[in-house]
Amino acid sequence: MSAPLRSFEPRLPVVVGLGAVGESAPVPELMTRAVERAAADAGAPGLLGSVDRVAVPQGSWSLKDPGRTVARRIGSPEARTMLYQVGVSQQELVNHALAAVAAGECETVVVVAGEARAWARTAGSDAGQDEAKGGPDEVVTRPPDFVAPVEVAAGLVWPVVQQYALIENALGAAEHVAPEHQRGDIAALWSRFNEVARGNPDAAFPAPLSAEQIARPGPRNRPLAFPYNLWHSSQWTVDQATALIVCSARRAEEAGVPTDRWLFPHVALHCSGAVTLTARRRLHAWPAMEVLGRTAERHLGRPLRDIELAEVYSCFPSAVRVQQRALDLDLEGTPTLTGGMAFAGGPFNHYALQSLVSVGRRLRAHPSELGLVTTVSGMLSKPGLAVWSATPPQTDGRSALLADLVVHAEAATDTVPVVERPPETATPATVASFTVTYGGEEGADPVRSAIVADLPDGARTAATCEDAATARLAVAEGLVGRAVDVKDTTFSL
Repeated sequence: MSAPLRSFEPRLPVVVGLGAVGESAPVPELMTRAVERAAADAGAPGLLGSVDRVAVPQGSWSLKDPGRTVARRIGSPEARTMLYQVGVSQQELVNHALAAVAAGECETVVVVAGEARAWARTAGSDAGQDEAKGGPDEVVTRPPDFVAPVEVAAGLVWPVVQQYALIENALGAAEHVAPEHQRGDIAALWSRFNEVARGNPDAAFPAPLSAEQIARPGPRNRPLAFPYNLWHSSQWTVDQATALIVCSARRAEEAGVPTDRWLFPHVALHCSGAVTLTARRRLHAWPAMEVLGRTAERHLGRPLRDIELAEVYSCFPSAVRVQQRALDLDLEGTPTLTGGMAFAGGPFNHYALQSLVSVGRRLRAHPSELGLVTTVSGMLSKPGLAVWSATPPQTDGRSALLADLVVHAEAATDTVPVVERPPETATPATVASFTVTYGGEEGADPVRSAIVADLPDGARTAATCEDAATARLAVAEGLVGRAVDVKDTTFSL
């Protein structure tokens, strides 16, 4: 049944269509199907003939302008296309759509994303046919200082799991948790996520896994970067696409979208600036997300931990664990409706859109409740946070809050200088965090250690060590707080 009719501001932005696809097909086809399902979900297929903008987050593919292909296929060939680079917060993309509608720039915006890495393995193509001859109408770029040069020089940027493992080990050291206890906490959290995925019919990897199975490395759970194994990691090899239809209240009413399909943003916050990992004094904390959380709580008049539904971005356990602390969420809780990116599937650069689809469906069934969706960009940088409901915001001055809090977030983040050039001679340093990667015939031998370290002058650097004995020591005893010698981008005990 539709909600009781009330008078809405004509430009009020609402999400009216939620579409998700998990099928084997090339990216443009998956994205088109997701948009068509979103229109069907809204109960108004006619919306697709008057789309003003198609916004797409960059995927792992090399397509030039998949938004143009989608626009043509849905019957809106004149729609403006926008491509958002990797490193732009997924919440920022949604916020741009909401803001464009609120400002009267657009009446209908499609936000759509897709990945077909599983299909590509069989097809031998990275995405499928790109029908666009040129690029998109606009490319939204990420900050130039997304990662520090020394992080690149030390090889800490790829695979990205290394940086999240560095955050994880910094968290354990800051909280004085024994390594075995910490690994148990991580596995317990992830086993709860896995249990949720088992009940999610759309989950890509719902096979049951116990905490012990997640924690124990093995042939089907190879170690990636200590303390993480394969099933601690976001699983990118999926065929998944997601679409949202955002439109004005006026357009929704004209198209005949029932009000019980409408989803209202109560809070939609992001931070468009990034502070690189090595520049953060506290590697285990995320002050920028704390700023978003406090701002949201003041606006809502209630703690985020009391919100009924939550989907916290879950690329790696440290992302969830740091957000639980930054937002004062229950540390024993399970902040997911999908099962998370390791088990529901982690489609590279659009999981936050999938999160909103899952949360939105639940909110429609429970209109009085609120739903929290968070976003991680890069290495715990550029946070995003939104609170949604199937009930509009109150009219006592608490309308939706839509904002970029970059100035406040950067002011709250305590930083240290990062070296422009690593030390040319052996220089003493103290390890701030570490991780270990693996090799050997079975791919399970600790062989390489990576650190973030503080130099005597207070500057931060990054380095690696290829000595297997050092890697074994790091796994057995940890390296945080140890004295090392750093030269260029290498270190020794």
